[in-house]
Amino acid sequence: MAKTKGNGYGWRILLSIDQFFNTLTGGDEDETISSRIGKNVEAKTDCWICRILCKLLNLIDPNHCMDSIERDEGKTLKKD
Repeated sequence: MAKTKGNGYGWRILLSIDQFFNTLTGGDEDETISSRIGKNVEAKTDCWICRILCKLLNLIDPNHCMDSIERDEGKTLKKD
């Protein structure tokens, strides 16, 4: 599971919405969008949208994407 900031009902609803949208966009159903973006940035893929979204998220929560990576969920991307 991703780094959590709470365990309440509201947090679980937000997490499920995050995972739902990740699944809608072709990701693993148990992985968050932040984890998927973080893996792309870490692997230095050509996903420019991932880099932009990660920079925006980092303004709100420093190092958000890297801290959100779920190694046991989704695809493992190879670094260049």
